[in-house]
Parts: sequence; C-alpha cells; structure tokens
Amino acid sequence: MIRKWLGAAFLALLTLAYGVAADAQTLVLKGGTVYATPEAAPLADAVIVMSSGAITAVGPASEVQIPPDARMIDCTGKTIVAGFWNSHVHLTEAVWKNAAEAPAASLTAHMQAMLTKWGVTTVWDLGSDPTDGFALRKRINAGEVLGPNIFFAGSIFPRDGHPIYLPPEMQLPEAATPERAEHLARSYMQMGLDGLKLFTGVFKGEDKAVVNMDAAIAKAGVDVVHAWVKPAFAHPQNRAGVDAVIAAGADVMAHTAPGANYTAEQLERFKQQNIALIPTLSLFAKLPIPPEISARLVDSAVQQLKAFSENGGKVLFGTDVGFTKLYDTTTEYELMHRALRGSQVLAALTTNPAGYFKATSKGRVQQGFDADLVILDGDPIADVRNLAKVAVTIRAGQVIYQKP
Repeated sequence: MIRKWLGAAFLALLTLAYGVAADAQTLVLKGGTVYATPEAAPLADAVIVMSSGAITAVGPASEVQIPPDARMIDCTGKTIVAGFWNSHVHLTEAVWKNAAEAPAASLTAHMQAMLTKWGVTTVWDLGSDPTDGFALRKRINAGEVLGPNIFFAGSIFPRDGHPIYLPPEMQLPEAATPERAEHLARSYMQMGLDGLKLFTGVFKGEDKAVVNMDAAIAKAGVDVVHAWVKPAFAHPQNRAGVDAVIAAGADVMAHTAPGANYTAEQLERFKQQNIALIPTLSLFAKLPIPPEISARLVDSAVQQLKAFSENGGKVLFGTDVGFTKLYDTTTEYELMHRALRGSQVLAALTTNPAGYFKATSKGRVQQGFDADLVILDGDPIADVRNLAKVAVTIRAGQVIYQKP
C-alpha cells in the first residue's frame, strides 16, 4: 500500500509542478529556445506539441496552434534539445537485482539519480545480467518504471582475460578460438540481445601484461552480429587492442586507450571502416590513482579524441556509469570540450548516435520524430556545462524526470 501511495504521490507532484499528467496524450512545451539539431540556429519562443509519443509540431509561438486539451510546460528562459544517448552504461549495481519484482519506486528513483536526471533517454548497456536487464526494460516500456530506452550487448573476453576490477570468482564468457566466439555471439543474438562487446584488451593489474584478443577470434564474433545486422563494440586497452578492433571490423570503440595514441594508419582505417569512438574521459579522471598519473591519462585520452574527431570520426557520448559511480556528467562535458566544440558535444549525445545506430526517428527536435526531449536551464552552446543542468527529461512524450 505504501509503494502504491508513493507512486500516486509522484504522479501528483508531476501534475502540480508542470501541469502535466504522466499519461497525458498531448503535451506542449511553450516559450523555450529550441536547437532542432546541434548545428541549427536556435529558435526562440518556440512551441513543441507532442502526442502519442511523437512530435506533431515545432515552430514559433506565433505559428503553432496549441490544442485546447493540451497540458503545457512553461519553458520560458530554458533551452530544449533532443533526448540524450549514453552509449556506455552498466546496469550492474545491486539495485537492479531482481528487477522483475523490485519496487517500481526504488527502480525509478535510482534510474533518475543515475541517468534520467542527466537528460538520458536512450542507453547502450555494455555488460550486465540480461535476466534482470530484460525485466527492467519490460517494466520501463510498460510505463511501470520511469526510465530510458535500453539496448543490451553481450560480452566476450579473451582466454585468461579476467580484468582486475571484476571479482575473481565471477565466471566470464571467454573465447580461446574463433569457433567459441562465434558460438557465444550467436547465443547472445538468439537470446535477444542487441549487440556484442569484445574485450580486445584486458587490464589484469599493474604488475601483469595486458591480455589482448586475437583479431581472428574477435572477427568471428563480429561476423555473427553483423549477419544479424547488429553492432559490435570493442574494449581496447593498448595499441595492439586497437589494431584488433580494426582487423576484426568492430563498429565502436567503447573507450579511448590512454598511452596508445592513434597512428596515422589507424586514423585512416577508422575513417575507411566508419568506426565510432566513445571517449569515457571522466572515467580516467576519477580513477583511484595519484592525481599526476590521472592527469597524464586524461591528457592522452583528450589528444586521442581530438585526433579522432579532426580526422572525421564519429564521436558518441558515454561515461561507463554503473561501473563508475560518477553519475554527474559535468566532468565528461568539460573534458570533451577540451577537444570538441560545444555543438560537437551535443551531437555526440543526439544526432551522432541516432544516425550511427540507425534510430531514424530520434536525435532531432523535428515534426514526426520521437518525443524524446531535454529541457535545460541554460544554453549548452554558450556553456557546455549547461548540458548537465537538466530541468525536465521527456521520453516518448512522458515526463520521466523533473528537477525538484
């Protein structure tokens, strides 16, 4: 009874604060400044109309007719952009265990703290228990839990490739042969996962060598998921791991690899093969190591990002949150801005992942597109840190986060 009362109270607060019920069929955002895309000129005093999960109208207030039964959010003084993608998360924390039966209120609260408070409407989970993950996604899609759209990838590690940061008793899916990688990848696809993550490099500790995956093994897994028209992510740790990403034909590098700056040949192959990059810069900034070492790692990763972007590579936003407990995205934006313009950081959150993962109805504030939107307290092009100042997050026309 208490859980039901809390759920009702939460919906009532949404109505009182924003004049919008969570199940409203027509929602209008009025008076804000809209960036339809990261490179578009801002549209001031705009009106956005949403119905049945899609944007039905966008334009100046003088030109857009507001339906008489619409519920409105006053966005005066605020900026509206497309919903954010975090393309590297892990739903592995204890709160997600038994997601099929856990109280919806607690799952929603943690989802807000971790993701939706930061404007995230779509995520790629690159390694978690699919049993809990599928249950969580089902409850989100049913509207029982408020959260983002979730894609899941299964993992493959090289033989003897147990990372130092995972519990030693944890059983990991290792592949010592191409046939084993092919089998694992196929089982993930048959299970209903949306992609694959290959550990082409594994860090086993300061006093141990990095374990790299043979390119032929990685390619066997990649070929399977490509046959299913699904993406393959890869986790390189050093230059050899990056070379394995290229040789295997993987689609996305899930991290930069500090200390292994990209060669001219690697950059050219990235461009030829349309390989994308998730920098995860704040991960290296917050490692429990001496600050001078962390600073060198970050500087190296920023230089990799800069070289990759200037070479025409597609950059995707991701923080490795879930593995790291740094939920606040401000640091990631600040570090990315050392290599990218503000509009490029916004593109990494919106148009880049939508285009790369062929989500043709996402990533833009445009009529006919999904009503995945973020209302910000400031202009993100003027100050990239405003990307973390989220007032409201909307997914499929439903408010899934509101700033208290």
